[in-house]
Amino acid sequence: MVKKAEKIWFDGKLVPWDEAQVHVLTHTLHYGAGVFEGIRAYATVDDKSAVFRLREHVVRLFDSAKIIGMTIPYTVEEIETAIIETLRVNGLKEGYVRPLVFIGDGVMGVHPGGNPIRVVIATWPWGAYLGEEALEKGIRVKTSSFNRHHVNVMMTKAKACGNYVNSVLAKTEAVADGYDEALMLDTQGFVSEASGENIFIVKDGIIKTTPLTSVLPGITRASLMQVADDLGYKVVEQIFTRDELYIADEAFFCGTAAEVTPIREVDNRTIGEGKRGPVAEKLQKEFFNIVKGGNSDYVQWLDYYEI
Repeated sequence: MVKKAEKIWFDGKLVPWDEAQVHVLTHTLHYGAGVFEGIRAYATVDDKSAVFRLREHVVRLFDSAKIIGMTIPYTVEEIETAIIETLRVNGLKEGYVRPLVFIGDGVMGVHPGGNPIRVVIATWPWGAYLGEEALEKGIRVKTSSFNRHHVNVMMTKAKACGNYVNSVLAKTEAVADGYDEALMLDTQGFVSEASGENIFIVKDGIIKTTPLTSVLPGITRASLMQVADDLGYKVVEQIFTRDELYIADEAFFCGTAAEVTPIREVDNRTIGEGKRGPVAEKLQKEFFNIVKGGNSDYVQWLDYYEI
């Protein structure tokens, strides 16, 4: 269950959580044409708080809206300020941030006409997406029967609401079969990503991740690629098959919600030693050090605020 916060930013105003409501004929509710972001704020080592890569997330929100054909009625700077304001008013030293841009009620039918574009920003406390234990021991994964979107069927570079029906189907199937997460293949049969995370594999010391073909350009993905390179690892973007994943030394997912989550098993095949591997552990440790303000080399990734 999402833990209620006091306020939600809704169309430029902070309103009580229970009053942030929309009409049942809201266009996006029926047709899925909306965009959103997932952002995290962390309590830092200097007893402050910081949002991780705020500008990159907000820019991606605007990029997603442009791809979908929506015009957000605020500036990037206004949304950034609203995010910080919402965290502060809710007294959250750390937590999850969900900006959502959607088409309101008015015209019904596929074409939204002149329906208003509405914006909400919700914040709440949220721990490890796949569980604290998963960060250390890793998770069990099943290859989904559902492919990831073809690039000319859905706009795969947009974090669009409707795109995630694909993710819901895949995740629900995996959980029903006793797994923690779904692995999704692209329409050519190559590994794409998970239901809401990017994927990395490690083989003979080389880190490999799927290229930005059918996958969302993950901000955590880009961050880990830079950190791994700075640590001296060779990182390549290259397509790979699931049997290559089966014989990898390590594998892990990443994302704003999942952070850095090791994979211990895929389709009943043990990955590596069946637990978090040394590369994943090192990247995980460095990632959490960075987001908590412990590495000044990456201070540009943090937007600090005080409660």
